[in-house]
Amino acid sequence: MMSTTITLDQFLLAINETLFMVGMSLLIGSLIGIPLGILLVVTRPGGVLQNQGIYAILNPIINIVRSLPFIILLVAIIPFTRLIVNTSIGTSAAIVPLIIYIAPYIGRLVENSLLEVNPGILEAAEAMGATPFQVIWHFLLPEAFGSLILSLTTATIGLIGATAMAGVVGGGGVGDLAISYGYQRFDTVVVVATVVVLVIFVQGIQSTGTLLARKVRRD
Repeated sequence: MMSTTITLDQFLLAINETLFMVGMSLLIGSLIGIPLGILLVVTRPGGVLQNQGIYAILNPIINIVRSLPFIILLVAIIPFTRLIVNTSIGTSAAIVPLIIYIAPYIGRLVENSLLEVNPGILEAAEAMGATPFQVIWHFLLPEAFGSLILSLTTATIGLIGATAMAGVVGGGGVGDLAISYGYQRFDTVVVVATVVVLVIFVQGIQSTGTLLARKVRRD
């Protein structure tokens, strides 16, 4: 027994649920967010595919979604979540708002990373006759690769915090354990154990992301 209220098996299950939520949300959120970030950069004024219409639509939408605290977003889209996964409770249901939360966040992080690229590199690529796709694929993304790794690292850490809040609606995971068994039952051991696990997750992810980015930048 870990404490008076939970077993080791329950704790390990909660960790697996957290890893599943973070992994799935990050994967799908990245598939949406990375193209969003690229579109924001290339369609903005002065971009290689400047398009005021697309930029004027995407930019405010991302700002609106990002302005919502996750706990409010979680509750606000319950009907949509139920429509997608046929339930508003549990780990699978928590993934839907997590994706909606993280996709625009990744998009904005990717945008910031790409904007760090020296404009002179892109101008040189265009001067050599590179197409917009070639500029993006062979110059923009490779130059920003190290920064993109750090951006995804930041997004992953943000997701871990969001999964903890998902416990409010029975989303499962370490956060749900902390709320249901730690906070509501006044079990300090469970609260401390969940905090330790979350700190280990964050430290491990941050260290890994920093090392990868450093390696890429040296290469």
